[in-house]
Amino acid sequence: MAGRIRDEDVTYVREHTPIEDVVGDFVQLKGAGGGQKKGLCPFHDEKSPSFNVTPSKGYFHCFGCGVGGDVINFLMKLEHLTFTETVERLAERIGYQLHYDSTGPSAGSGINRSRLVAANTAAAAFYREQLGLPGTAQVGREFLTGRGFDKTAAEQFGVGYAPDEWDALYKHMSALGYKDDELNLAGLTKEGSRGGLIDRYRNRLVWPIKDISGDIVGFGARKLASDDKDQGPKYLNTSETPIYKKSQILYGLDMAKKEIAKKRQVVIVEGYTDVMAAHLAGITTAVATCGTAFGDDHIRIIRRLLMDDDAFRGEVIFTFDGDAAGQKAALRAFDDDQKFVAQTFVAVEPSGMDPCELRQSGGDLAVRDLIARRVPLFEFAMRSVIKQYDVASAEGRVSALNQVAPLVGKIRDASLRPEYIRLVAGWLGMEVDTVSAAVKRVAGKSNTPLPDAPAMAVNLSDPILMLEREVLKAKLQANELAPQWVDIEANAFTYPPYAAVRAKIDSLPDMNISSLLDRTEDENLRGLLTELIVEPIRTDGEVSERYVASIIARLREVGLSRDIAEIKSTLQRINPVDEAERYTEIFGALVAKEAQRRAQKDLAIGDL
Repeated sequence: MAGRIRDEDVTYVREHTPIEDVVGDFVQLKGAGGGQKKGLCPFHDEKSPSFNVTPSKGYFHCFGCGVGGDVINFLMKLEHLTFTETVERLAERIGYQLHYDSTGPSAGSGINRSRLVAANTAAAAFYREQLGLPGTAQVGREFLTGRGFDKTAAEQFGVGYAPDEWDALYKHMSALGYKDDELNLAGLTKEGSRGGLIDRYRNRLVWPIKDISGDIVGFGARKLASDDKDQGPKYLNTSETPIYKKSQILYGLDMAKKEIAKKRQVVIVEGYTDVMAAHLAGITTAVATCGTAFGDDHIRIIRRLLMDDDAFRGEVIFTFDGDAAGQKAALRAFDDDQKFVAQTFVAVEPSGMDPCELRQSGGDLAVRDLIARRVPLFEFAMRSVIKQYDVASAEGRVSALNQVAPLVGKIRDASLRPEYIRLVAGWLGMEVDTVSAAVKRVAGKSNTPLPDAPAMAVNLSDPILMLEREVLKAKLQANELAPQWVDIEANAFTYPPYAAVRAKIDSLPDMNISSLLDRTEDENLRGLLTELIVEPIRTDGEVSERYVASIIARLREVGLSRDIAEIKSTLQRINPVDEAERYTEIFGALVAKEAQRRAQKDLAIGDL
């Protein structure tokens, strides 16, 4: 579109586009009081939210990196659009017809984001229509039905069919008025060997790939030919274009983003059909990468949606095949886990089936059970390594220890390392001191901090320690809202100063701040108490009884998990035949602890 957008139209678009809605497509926003909303900045990496939005004024500002402006500035910077492209996109969003001054400067050559998105949208409609036609599209329909997807499912995910012709899409798009350079730039066509343009996809099932806001920016296409007619790869994705950056796109995120933010959970699967199967089975937080490995850009996107600066919430669940490649992928994800504050898990079907195959075999419930049986990523990675060795022999145990010790040493959460040292000792049938010494040797070589808690510099931003601190603040500042305090396990507070605060509180018959301070002679402990008394509680608005109950339940869940790990480690060292009575007794204790932990987890989630 040639010409300059009229100033009054720009003003109208700016004033009638709620900035919190646009920002909310990319960032999980939470109330910050005073009519403001806050989230993790999308323009730089941060763990604590400093990105503020003021809906009443229509502005945003990040106190971390200094970026700010209105809704147009936000979208321009985030999506790397021109001013004209941004206004056009926002106008389309609110259904407003723009007007242009023909005497003004040209807005460009006509090839812009809006045109590329429109071309992809038109192509997607063409592919969807083709899937329903008789003839060669039958093979595409059979592929879908053979994997448990009916017509309704195909329509829900916009699945289409690229005809088994050289230029069917090209002719259709040309008739709609799209130029050759637009079609090439959008990745819909390519140069033929004999000159001229031909379709990029031929005789393939086609999935539209959308960005987080729902615009179609590319396609993923699955080969259907079983002979040598199609020499291309099994899956063929759109090449990099001005609007499609595969390292920044997650398939299904446009559908899943609200549920991810609501449930504080994201499930990473491996393919388009896996996303379909998961969503249809009720796992509405599932997404997949588009022909590339899960990387840093994907992590940044997910962190913003999870708002995972909040150390008490959030789950990232990876699903991998149970084969060697899947285990290798899990070990790669081990490093990525360190970039999340959220808890990271792995869900693997022992038979090796992916979510799509699992749904075919066992129905929707089987897919939900797969996710429910998730295990911590650290545990899965370490067990995968140990599984490669014969731990029945001394040589096998030592070899396994040499391989798994570096993994323990790489865990950045200092409070977790001693726990995994004990777990590994149980899995290998070795003494805890032996495993601890092996981890120390590795840590010494790699400059990794040793797992000796007393000798380590404590990281107070550690998620568990932040949780312990939050519970203490709630008790001190809102005692009437914390009746569950008396039920907190003895081992709940792992940081000695926090444990000392807990002991001091419990030493008084009644909770009274003045008496508490008066009876605290240790200056360091007194200083910590006053700090906890005045430091704001990390919650939106007023501190509620529900919020306090949820963080206490989360703390109890963590403590119970430590108890469970200890009991499991003990059980693994007991011969159930030779010590049947003791084994049964300890196993009963394990079942009881598991029930308590599940109850506390349910209570913790209740505030989400």
